[in-house]
Amino acid sequence: MRFALNGKEAEANNGISVEEYLLQKGIELDKIVIEYNLEILKRIDWKSTVIKENDKLEVLRFVGGG
Repeated sequence: MRFALNGKEAEANNGISVEEYLLQKGIELDKIVIEYNLEILKRIDWKSTVIKENDKLEVLRFVGGG
């Protein structure tokens, strides 16, 4: 199944949750915000939200700086 991840085409197995996909990619979940189809996805919904064909997923990371 294909979808957009940060504006680029990505692929995942059918039925995979947002959280499971990000963990497989090695992304630290405690320092990100997820935009799913143009809406901020609440952290409690990451496990239950299944990525579907043509979805748009943006992963925004917090970074420190000065």
